[in-house]
Amino acid sequence: MEAHRIIITEDDTSQREIIQAILEMAGYTVKACASAEEGLTALGDEDFDLLLTDLRMPGLDGLELLRRAKRLRPELGIVMMTAHATIQTAVTAMREGATDYLEKPFDKDELLVVIERTLERGELRRQNTRLRQLVTDSVALGNIVGQSETMRAVFERTQRAVQVRSNVLILGESGTGKELIARHIHFSGARQKKPFIVVNCAAIPDSLVESELFGHEKGAFTGAEASRAGKFEMAHGGTLFLDEIGDMRLESQAKLLRVLQDGIVQRVGGQQTRQVDVRTIAATNCDLKQRVAAGEFREDLYFRLEVLPIHLPPLRDRIDDLPLLVSHFRDKLATKIGIPAPILIPEVMDAFRRYRWPGNIRELENTLEQLMVLSTGDTIDTRALPEKFGQPAISTGEFILPPGGLVLEDLEQEFIRQAMELSGGRIKEAAELLGLSYKTLQYRLKKHGAPRDESAESS
Repeated sequence: MEAHRIIITEDDTSQREIIQAILEMAGYTVKACASAEEGLTALGDEDFDLLLTDLRMPGLDGLELLRRAKRLRPELGIVMMTAHATIQTAVTAMREGATDYLEKPFDKDELLVVIERTLERGELRRQNTRLRQLVTDSVALGNIVGQSETMRAVFERTQRAVQVRSNVLILGESGTGKELIARHIHFSGARQKKPFIVVNCAAIPDSLVESELFGHEKGAFTGAEASRAGKFEMAHGGTLFLDEIGDMRLESQAKLLRVLQDGIVQRVGGQQTRQVDVRTIAATNCDLKQRVAAGEFREDLYFRLEVLPIHLPPLRDRIDDLPLLVSHFRDKLATKIGIPAPILIPEVMDAFRRYRWPGNIRELENTLEQLMVLSTGDTIDTRALPEKFGQPAISTGEFILPPGGLVLEDLEQEFIRQAMELSGGRIKEAAELLGLSYKTLQYRLKKHGAPRDESAESS
């Protein structure tokens, strides 16, 4: 790695030579100048990482040099050297943009500590600037950013979906941004001024799915005290987003298919039919092809939905986008929270890269908000990281049988326990970790009598 370049402006010859010798012995490349004017000329001709300047010098003083150097090179780290009698002026220099100051007389160790600290801050500032530029240069759809090849393919497919009226199926794990993609398609297309209605198919009890989608007439069932329009009617002219479509029961799938085919809905308990003009966007974290093969999802409905499929990769498969995402969310959250955007030290980013991110982009944003809310300084270091960054991910590698073998039911219970623990008690996220559907995990939790965190599940 190339040595950092430091420029010194000090009118006292002996002090200038001593400082130069100390810094060169420490491995820095040093240019020593006898005046502020000489230093300013050098700054205009060459690149430096740090300026170390005396405050009081004949002619142009250190404070004026600071001002001109900052205009010339805004990212330059500047350390001011000052005698005790002029300490207040040094404080003024800090307000003007100096990074740090040294009070004379200082020893070798103190000099090197301040120099190293200033260079580290400068590198973090430059890193921050590069990340901001990455966000500016990146391909983006609303709050979804990315530069990786996989995300560029997602953006191209999404933009195509904006231009046509066909049904869209968005596939991806929980937290990858499926609803954001759906919203972009709707609000960037011809239906943007019409309703965008969201239905979470996994959150609706089986007995109420048809009522939610198609509406019901008064008295159609116990509790139906008044007639109510369903989501299809509410979305007329606009878009209906069917989230977690893979969790819909087969009977309801058949009725949904009929509506998608002919655009006609009939309320539960009613005789009248209504024509609706609705674009359908569906999303799921399930492998629908496997569901079809297992007889859990209708093949004809699958083909009706998958006219234009969009596959959203998990964060662990687009880790090259991580710095870009961190910078994007950090700036967004800083505005939301009302604090300056902090800088993450490289070790924090390394920890982020090693982590598996089971909650994907949503988990990343929530983690950053937690770090920023709890942080009191202008940087975030590894001490602030939650415990989960020190926990190994569930191994998917080779499993070694213990002596005497094992009971498969016990193994299943242990995997479910670990998944529920890692997901904070949220059944949907635990199901994704295990590769199960939401309802399958619900059944197995009930079978094993496993404890459930209802508050975590509903959050």
